[in-house]
Amino acid sequence: MKKIIHLIAAARPNFMKIAPLYHALKAEDWCEVHIIHTGQHYDANMSDSIFADLMLPQPHFNLGIGSGSHAYQTGTVMLEYEKIVLEQERPDFLVVVGDVNPTAACSQVATKLHIPVAHLEAGLRSGDRRMPEEINRLVTDAICDTLWTPSPDADENLKNEGHPDSRVVRVGNIMMDSFELLREKIEAEKAPEKHGLEIGNYGVVTLHRPSNVDEYDSLKELMDQLIKVSEKIPLIFAVHPRTRNSLQKHGLWDSLSSVERLKLVDPVSYVPFMSLVKSAKLIITDSGGIQEETTYLNIPCLTLRENTERPITITEGTNELVTVDNLMENVDRVLNGQWRSGTKPDLWDGKTAGRIVKEIKKWLF
Repeated sequence: MKKIIHLIAAARPNFMKIAPLYHALKAEDWCEVHIIHTGQHYDANMSDSIFADLMLPQPHFNLGIGSGSHAYQTGTVMLEYEKIVLEQERPDFLVVVGDVNPTAACSQVATKLHIPVAHLEAGLRSGDRRMPEEINRLVTDAICDTLWTPSPDADENLKNEGHPDSRVVRVGNIMMDSFELLREKIEAEKAPEKHGLEIGNYGVVTLHRPSNVDEYDSLKELMDQLIKVSEKIPLIFAVHPRTRNSLQKHGLWDSLSSVERLKLVDPVSYVPFMSLVKSAKLIITDSGGIQEETTYLNIPCLTLRENTERPITITEGTNELVTVDNLMENVDRVLNGQWRSGTKPDLWDGKTAGRIVKEIKKWLF
């Protein structure tokens, strides 16, 4: 009888992380792999098209929780996922990814029902407990049966927290698998040309963290700086729904959208977005995943945050933490050829999914 494996997908980055693993498991004859879409932050442009890009089927189960407070999302996911496990399909193994609310919620449901749970992307820490994601990381790693890490710093974090070596397995970075899975499509997409951008002579901007976009003063200051940057290099800004709402709420949208060399676009799915990233001169972001992707592609990444849960992108890669005050001088460093070149961390090789399949087999047989 085939083993049943559940993969939990919630927010947009989760889809990219489960896709290579889904395809690797689908090729095995000893298991059935089912996708559980929790429906967090549901947006057709950020969800449905990504499933198509990643060649994923429609989710086998959709919890449809939508947006809401952290307590609402966590509690609702626990209730809805428990119904699936108790009433419809009990998996033999569960994989949760990343650090969103459903990751911690599904981990708790499965652990209490004695279903083995693995955390993919375990051990990442920002050290900042003001971030809800940091709490989710801590909770998930505390209760999961096996912890799959992307980098040595994650191993060290788990060791310092008292996790035994037997629970920790460094498998590499699954996001690189996603890129390699779709490399041909990404290279054929030619997104820069579609937006009238010159290869290697533009910047990509993504911003969505509350500390950057929620309050008027910080948002206005940041947008003013982006306008100044655009005078030196054209920018394309993929505007997250949260950011768009804040720009409109604070009366900044119209003036920003009239800036000639700052192009505002809706969030785009994985293939066109990575086509833009791959050919960019620089990236300005507050995203976690983009810090990793730019390190893999050796592209300067200016991260507008006080800290990062991915320090290896700084110590080995092309990422640096910047502030609104020093953003321009760091852009100048890139444009003047003074940004350092990085290296790919160990096991960021596009083969993580294969290593994970072997780990799952060890657990189940």
